[in-house]
Amino acid sequence: MPPPSAHPGSPTLADSVRLAEDGVHILDRRVFPFEHRWVHARTVEEVAVAIEDMVTQSSGPYFAVLWGMVLAARESAGADPDTARARLRAAGDRLIATRPTNDQPRKAVEWVMSAVAEGGDDVAAAALAGAQAGDDDYRRRSREMGRAGARLLPQGARVLTHCWGDLYLVGLVEAALEAGLKPSFVCTETRPYLQGARLTSHTLAEMGVETTLVTDAMPASLMRAGEIDALVTASDRVTMDGHVINKVGTLQHAVAAQAFGVPFHALCHAPDPHSATGADVPIEYRDGDEVLHTLGRRSATDLVRGLYPAFDVTDPQFVTTVVTDRGAFTPERLPEYYGEGSR
Repeated sequence: MPPPSAHPGSPTLADSVRLAEDGVHILDRRVFPFEHRWVHARTVEEVAVAIEDMVTQSSGPYFAVLWGMVLAARESAGADPDTARARLRAAGDRLIATRPTNDQPRKAVEWVMSAVAEGGDDVAAAALAGAQAGDDDYRRRSREMGRAGARLLPQGARVLTHCWGDLYLVGLVEAALEAGLKPSFVCTETRPYLQGARLTSHTLAEMGVETTLVTDAMPASLMRAGEIDALVTASDRVTMDGHVINKVGTLQHAVAAQAFGVPFHALCHAPDPHSATGADVPIEYRDGDEVLHTLGRRSATDLVRGLYPAFDVTDPQFVTTVVTDRGAFTPERLPEYYGEGSR
């Protein structure tokens, strides 16, 4: 049995990484919703491997990194503070490297390292406080971003989404429902891990939202037929000039949306100040063998090889707005996010 939830009442997939005395418990999203299996990571390395093996996805790696850093601090118990901080920094580098395209693991490490730098000699206590603050901040930002996104949707909006938005998606839907907008959603299945089919659509349906599942190849024809009012996705990173990096397939949907007059709203807490343009973002290439399988079963002939860039880059001209926790910005206005009065 997994440890008790720290956030009772939250949707299961939005509370899928939990710290306990015996390690970090991670809901295995590779088999959800068919199985509710938890992977028990007892060490930082086991947390890192779980992230690399896609046990957890979307917002999950952010929380896994937070609690993995707490494990790293625990593992350094008994060492002098300087040694403990050095080991924690090394653990952070390992965890950041697990999913290099997404900038959230780096932010998680920064929360913990900043707290440790200011927390005196009790490194473990400071790491835990930093991780808890990072957890609270992520949830707050997701709610604020969701409210900003909901303001862009018309009444009865028919929303197309691609891949899995996790707390981003939950924040948007909760805000839309509170505003009485009565949205409905169309989810792509999202090959090869089928996050849309298994995760996004499941959560939307549990939230009481009318949900339709389509294959990854169907959205353009739906937009052409006038059946989609907005394309809304999360993002793994947004650059300062408005390039949106997200699950591979986002680019083709954004291009189709522009062709058929459908706005594309990309959700992110904040643009990445370390990435000026899309060329600055490393794109993770996963083992092509993953494309040849579906849910653990081979679905392609043995005569071919697979290619799997896990993310793509959508150019600013295909992005209508970037929705942040400080409101919505057109791509060219993103530098204003960090302007005067920023927090």
